[in-house]
Amino acid sequence: MSGLLERIVASKRAEVAALKKTVRAPSRRETCDVVRALRRPSELALITEVKFRSPSAGALSRVMDLSARVSAYARAGAAMISVLCDQPFFDGSYEDLQRARRTLDGAFSHVPILAKEFVIDPVQLEVARAEGADAALLIARILPGDALARLSDACRALRLEPFVEVADEGELARALDVGSRVIGVNARDLDTLAMDPARAEHVVARIPASCVAVHFSGVRGEEDVARIAGTRADAALVGESLMREDDPFNLLKRMLARASR
Repeated sequence: MSGLLERIVASKRAEVAALKKTVRAPSRRETCDVVRALRRPSELALITEVKFRSPSAGALSRVMDLSARVSAYARAGAAMISVLCDQPFFDGSYEDLQRARRTLDGAFSHVPILAKEFVIDPVQLEVARAEGADAALLIARILPGDALARLSDACRALRLEPFVEVADEGELARALDVGSRVIGVNARDLDTLAMDPARAEHVVARIPASCVAVHFSGVRGEEDVARIAGTRADAALVGESLMREDDPFNLLKRMLARASR
């Protein structure tokens, strides 16, 4: 790690120490089947994201509050919703995760939520599960040695789906070694923030058919959706392009119209 990623992980160490001082009651809610939600034989599933700021884009739209935005995503047909839980770099929180789950409960209770956080300790998974997550992001690059395996096991013990993010074939091999069923390939380098969609598509193509393959980052509009729909990917995560929209409903509908394989 270097640069931005190193700074983020350093901030997580301080947050973990604070989280361990608070006891949270475990959730009794049955989690959604993430694999079923994302593995679609006829069209690319779209994972939509809630993040109000990012290191690459700066401040994003706040015209819609979180609940209204989550509702718009669900009504338009999002297969899953990713919620940023990091505050210092993304203006997110675990409370955002809780609000998203409450918004989906009822008509959209089948839509799973991904807790998108820089996880380095099981306590973060416990909080995510308590606040309504169905899956938790595990970034291979920040989990050396046996940390990826330990946190994957911790996810499963909490009935969370470990959603493993990789950047290259070496990290993909590690994800497969720990039994990952859902693997995302990030087109953005988390150290430099540079985009490399060709690298991402190369790695996505090597994800076994037994796993759900997800393309992360760089989905700007309908043409990108159509391109990724023609690859091995089962799903794609769409973040900044939707978060720039004061109301993302129409753009998401147009993207989904181009998601046929």
